[in-house]
Amino acid sequence: MKAYRVESDQGFGAIRMVDLAPPLPGPGQVRVSLKAASLNYRDLVIAKGGYLRNQTRPVIPLSDGAGVIDAVGEGVTSWRAGDCVVANFLRDWVHGPLHERVLHSALGGAIDGVLAEQFVVPAHALVRIPDHLDFAEASTLPCAALTAWNALTAANTRAGDNVLVLGTGGVSIFALQLARAMGARVIATSSSDAKLAKARELGAHAAINYKSHPLWSSKVLELTGGVGVDHVIEIGGPGTFEQSLKSTRVGGTVSLIGFLASGDNPGIVPAILNAQTVRGIYVGSVEMFEAMNRAISVARLRPVIDRKFAFADAIKAYEYFASQAHVGKVVITRDEPAAAS
Repeated sequence: MKAYRVESDQGFGAIRMVDLAPPLPGPGQVRVSLKAASLNYRDLVIAKGGYLRNQTRPVIPLSDGAGVIDAVGEGVTSWRAGDCVVANFLRDWVHGPLHERVLHSALGGAIDGVLAEQFVVPAHALVRIPDHLDFAEASTLPCAALTAWNALTAANTRAGDNVLVLGTGGVSIFALQLARAMGARVIATSSSDAKLAKARELGAHAAINYKSHPLWSSKVLELTGGVGVDHVIEIGGPGTFEQSLKSTRVGGTVSLIGFLASGDNPGIVPAILNAQTVRGIYVGSVEMFEAMNRAISVARLRPVIDRKFAFADAIKAYEYFASQAHVGKVVITRDEPAAAS
């Protein structure tokens, strides 16, 4: 079996393709033949070293993979060979609140991930692919889409709300699509007018170029009649958090998801004075994943894939993803199958 493996902290250029024995499913487990996998910012950090949690070496990278079950272990009755599935990011977070134990089951970091011809997971870690999606589209869901869904539902997003999404990467584009499906109005930011044009095509009601408007919170307030948005999908971290708080209405929510933008530690006083909720979001459970897939199926939502790379060109996929030229997701495929069913 061909697989990629992170063996050092020398970056994605040092990730190696290796030959490994095909994994065998034990009791309660299933084996999935990978069809497509997608990249997240976390994957760049893991390859370079310094991820805040679960730095396992060596480790097969990537958390997001979709494929076909080709073998089931003893006692598995919920799945059968031929089922089209995608694995949850946190393998053992099935339902209920997040707790410490499941944090050690993160694919592609704490434990081996999916960038291999085959991977084995417990039966409870899988969800069925929505009928209208192909494998490449399904592979984009476990991290970016589920994170966006968790954030939006935890903030009780409803029709007529104003949602601010920062940037046009995977989480932000999914948040845009899902928020629009919920009936919310979306404001998008980017440093690229071309990317903002794409965000408008996807349904953003307004767009702000933060290079042209460094104090972009003032534009957000202008667009919301001086009130601010109900919810911010905050992927920048220290470099954008202060502006996000200023963009949020009294009693609104800031969902902390990423740490892409460097900066000084921001002040938290505005959050206190405006009774704002600041919530950390870390992907989601299998139960959330299934709920999200039902919504995706009803809305016939299709993930935005910027570019696909062959399995043999996985390192090129890393390089392109790191360039930040993409809008939406970057996918690695083993073939180009017809729509999953």
